[in-house]
Amino acid sequence: MDLFDDLPEPTQTSAPSAGSVTVPPPRTAEEEEEEARRLKRRQEEEEEEETKDAIKKVCREGLPRLKGYVAARRGERDEMQDAHVLLPDMSSCLSSLPGHVSRVSYFAVFDGHGGARASRFAAENLHLNLAKRFPTGYNENLDRLLKKCLLDTFRQTDEDFLKKASSQKPAWKDGSTATCVLVVDDTVYAASLGDSRAVLCRLEAAVADGQKKSVTLALSKEHNPTIYEERMRIQRAGGTVRDGRVLGVLEVSRSIGDGQYKRCGVISTPDVRRCQLTANDRFILLACDGLFKVFSADEAVKFVLSVLQEASVEQREDVTEEELRFEAACQQLASEAVKRGCADNVTVILVSICH
Repeated sequence: MDLFDDLPEPTQTSAPSAGSVTVPPPRTAEEEEEEARRLKRRQEEEEEEETKDAIKKVCREGLPRLKGYVAARRGERDEMQDAHVLLPDMSSCLSSLPGHVSRVSYFAVFDGHGGARASRFAAENLHLNLAKRFPTGYNENLDRLLKKCLLDTFRQTDEDFLKKASSQKPAWKDGSTATCVLVVDDTVYAASLGDSRAVLCRLEAAVADGQKKSVTLALSKEHNPTIYEERMRIQRAGGTVRDGRVLGVLEVSRSIGDGQYKRCGVISTPDVRRCQLTANDRFILLACDGLFKVFSADEAVKFVLSVLQEASVEQREDVTEEELRFEAACQQLASEAVKRGCADNVTVILVSICH
């Protein structure tokens, strides 16, 4: 018996002879018109993209350059519960940039309490949640959309952490402040919860001796139970404020995490402020309350300026003198806070603004 007896006979297919050419049927006038329209649309889209890229390139070249520096000190605490994020260019996290926007930067500091898990979770996830909600396309209401995006991002990050915290045995009781600065081209959006802070140093017109006067602009608002509106909200929710703390324990009235205090009026809604950068702006300073326990905002700004103006700085290859000065100012400010007796964790982020 032949091995292939029960297989069907192969069917004969006619193949074109060598050198023959298959000629498609002629197109109708309607098909030719449709093809011409498709080509025109494609050409217009390509030209539009080239125009957008050219506009963004021009815009980017005219924007101030931002660079972030960080210094962290554990102080006398057993554990470092602060966390931070520096993203001078956040575009890698975004699916696309909106409209004529050519750059998005993100800087954030998180001050944990009751453990380091809430601050670390916020540092790892808040900017990713922000990227998912970031506006795209051309929007006339970009300012309003960005503020809503920040509010929704903080709420989502808090909900995600509380869900994770409550699933643990025993449940995590960690909480964290959050202060983040989002720079969209030359517009700053600062969102904050708790008592970490962000300030902007602006140099105004020269005074009599030829030196420019520095002005410290607050980009954030503190949230603690001693503030009337915060205390009233906590009391309306059934909580109490004793010794300036929620239930006599928690120092802040807004935070990420702190699941056991959410029923007492502690919320995760940030204060959001907007500020337009000018040619006179020198740097943005973000820091946890460990710095501001021993420095006023104005003192911290003046301290940084004094280091930036120092004559000598140790040179390093591939690092500009300006960068070295900012790095030194950041490190020295954090160290000075510890020298002044701050036993808390200290984290300082300095964002240079170069025009």
